[in-house]
Amino acid sequence: MNVFVTGASGFIGSFLTQKLVEQGHKVQALVMSKDPLQWIADLDVKCVFGDLRNTEPLKNVLREAEYVYHLGGITKAYNGKDFYEVNYRGTRNLVDTLIKSGSHLKRFVYVSSQSAAGPSPTIEPIDENHPPQPISDYGKSKLAAENFLNEIKKEFPVTIIRPASVYGPRDSDILQFFRTVRWGVIPQVGLREKYLSLIHVQDLVDGMIRAAGLKKTLGRTYFLANNRPYSWEEVAKTILKTMGKRGVRIYIPEMLLKGAATLSEAISRLRHKPAVVNRNKITEMKQNFWVCSPRRAERDFGFKTRFTLEEGIRETVEWYVQNKWL
Repeated sequence: MNVFVTGASGFIGSFLTQKLVEQGHKVQALVMSKDPLQWIADLDVKCVFGDLRNTEPLKNVLREAEYVYHLGGITKAYNGKDFYEVNYRGTRNLVDTLIKSGSHLKRFVYVSSQSAAGPSPTIEPIDENHPPQPISDYGKSKLAAENFLNEIKKEFPVTIIRPASVYGPRDSDILQFFRTVRWGVIPQVGLREKYLSLIHVQDLVDGMIRAAGLKKTLGRTYFLANNRPYSWEEVAKTILKTMGKRGVRIYIPEMLLKGAATLSEAISRLRHKPAVVNRNKITEMKQNFWVCSPRRAERDFGFKTRFTLEEGIRETVEWYVQNKWL
């Protein structure tokens, strides 16, 4: 089958692309000229250089696509407008070009985010029927793209995937947490324990591919996550156990993080680059519960995760160490 992947050079996209190639599909990947290609360089993939802000030149390539996995987007931006320009407008551009191309598309898989739904009010995992309440510009831009796709889902073969927090080899976002824990620190923001849903990248990729191949998933939205939430303390202690170390809990005042975010944003304005830590990110970090339920995916297409937290953390730590990231 002919498959087109956006965001193929990224953390999740590279694992997805590798899996699709292993399954024998003909894969074409949209990449930007500045994207590092080390994770897909040795794969049998045709790289197409382009930009979601102008997808018209992709019309001939998209005409061949039977399946499109849309992972392309940004998680950091200089301002909120950039999130909408890429994550929302870029998705509209891609869909419009697909429709104009006259492709015989079987499925468009949009990889959204748990941020589009927002945090859960309690430790009880929310499901796809919970009214979305995103609290960051990133989450709002992903929800805007979801809303657009839901408006056209009767005429356009779309499935929306909302991954929980994704971890695994090659991931640089959660790396700083691993580095902090390595020194025997179990960080806790504020005085209350915080909980989140997690999913290993390979479990996510398997779920995405399975969802794309079934008629029952047309027009549906799915959370993909392990079937129970974890506390950050549990995650930290699992990392420490894997590394044969012990740790001590360190409380981080929320006001300290807010100050760090303000400073980071000021520096980013001077450098004209997105802030690594910003007030939107701190707002998300302050929430007590980011937990979601995979029950709909389990019912509709038999979704199951293979990696326990211990197995996933062990593989991730080993990869970080082998590649000198830790």
